[in-house]
Amino acid sequence: MKIHGSNPGNFNPYKKQINAQENMRKAETRKDQLEISPQAKKMQEQVKPSPERAAYVEEIKTAYESGDYKVDLEKTAQKMMDFWSKK
Repeated sequence: MKIHGSNPGNFNPYKKQINAQENMRKAETRKDQLEISPQAKKMQEQVKPSPERAAYVEEIKTAYESGDYKVDLEKTAQKMMDFWSKK
């Protein structure tokens, strides 16, 4: 005798949960990826410092490393005041 109830054989009440778990596993295996467009690469090339600026920075670095670099405290304070007072 065969009994066919209200629960057909291909019905799985947990199918949504199983699918969600499979999707999470697939998402875990994916890795982040970054692509920079050619336009963004051109913009990065334009932002590079000029040779004069690079030489100036290198001069400051060498002076700092040798201990010859001195900070003018009054000039620094004045620039900070001008910045914060929006002059």
